[in-house]
Amino acid sequence: MDRALNSDPVNTADTEGRQRWRNWIGFWLLGLCNNFAYVVMLSAAHDILQKQESQNTTTPTPAPNGTNIEISNSSNNNSSRYDCNAVSTAAVLLADILPTLLIKFTAPFYIHKVPYGFRVLVCFITAVVSFLMVSFSSTILMSIFGVVFASISSGLGELSFLSLSVFFHRNVLSGWGSGTGAAGVAGAFLYSAFTQAGLTPQVTLWIMLVVPVILAVSYFFLLEFPSSFPQWRRHGDGHSPSRVVNSQERRPLIEEETDTDEDSETTQEEQGDKHLRPLTFTDKMYIMKGLLKFIFPLGLVYFAEYFINQGLLELLYFPDSRLSHTEQYRWYQTIYQVGVFASRTSLVCFKIRKIFLMSLLQCLNAVLLGFAVYYQFLPNPWVVFVIVLYEGLLGGAAYVNTFFFIREETAKREREFAMAAASVGDSLGIALSAAAAFPVYHYFCSL
Repeated sequence: MDRALNSDPVNTADTEGRQRWRNWIGFWLLGLCNNFAYVVMLSAAHDILQKQESQNTTTPTPAPNGTNIEISNSSNNNSSRYDCNAVSTAAVLLADILPTLLIKFTAPFYIHKVPYGFRVLVCFITAVVSFLMVSFSSTILMSIFGVVFASISSGLGELSFLSLSVFFHRNVLSGWGSGTGAAGVAGAFLYSAFTQAGLTPQVTLWIMLVVPVILAVSYFFLLEFPSSFPQWRRHGDGHSPSRVVNSQERRPLIEEETDTDEDSETTQEEQGDKHLRPLTFTDKMYIMKGLLKFIFPLGLVYFAEYFINQGLLELLYFPDSRLSHTEQYRWYQTIYQVGVFASRTSLVCFKIRKIFLMSLLQCLNAVLLGFAVYYQFLPNPWVVFVIVLYEGLLGGAAYVNTFFFIREETAKREREFAMAAASVGDSLGIALSAAAAFPVYHYFCSL
């Protein structure tokens, strides 16, 4: 029956085109839903800390509307010109990134033993637990644990879906990148819009429980997997979808891939890889060494980026603006995510090979805003909005182009491992930035 179908080029082209678009949309939704909880937790960071601080005071004063979420600047009881919280939002960032970092450092060496279907179920469950724990939290510690569950969901999901992309046509990577960018816009904007409209952060988080459901539906019902894809089985032959070790079970996947455009570019050397042994630990360490040229620039971009977002933006407060401090912080995060979305979607139009250039430009942004915090020479938040938009454009472009060129420049038998292993770059940069943001934040707050 397959041969009969393949004998009609028109039907084959239509089927493949429809399948590619369906998978592109599936990966777009996976990117959107996977990063959604992570973005919401960072957008809600200021509210999370203010809510717990207000509840921990000896004489809490409810707001006129009966809620205790929005509190006045004086409730922080600090004399700093920067209107600081007792705990920096970098605390939320650390809780949001450290579990992800741990997963990305270790999982590439063993995660292939866990079927993709089970991984997605874990992502779904931990995302739901995250939203519920933060919404019902009564202490900072409980809120931080809720953020940790969001981090586990996001970290495991990103690593798994990037690895999963090697089983599909290369265009799904642009879908994934665009979806993760859209998660930033949707998460930050919807949280800002709902809370600005009068909904409490708790109700807002309940509404967002629909997101993990969309993730599960997209994966299990929207994607069209190759017939031999190991959905509920261990990935028995290591990290390559294109290698066969005396296994007839995986042969249909090879035949399907050889029909695609990208496989027409496969070299004879790569074709020979399919009969090689599974990747050993030594092989993986050698691949990691080659990935450093991608990991280091990506990590540097994200170090500067999140040092700005969680260390400096909270200190860029303009009392004369119509927006409150909390509202300014929310819109900084939202506009940053607009930039990320635009640049991550740009992969379908053009590619940027020089990731290091974007790293240097992002570091210049961090230096500029650091001086702006200290000398307070920026006139209003609108100038910060423009800078933050540019910051997001650099960060999003660095992310999506890094993984595009890893896929293009890595041998087929190494791609699944390489895509998973390289994902540690952004998380490492974010974790280091959170650690650096703590002393900087408290230094400024002591002035």
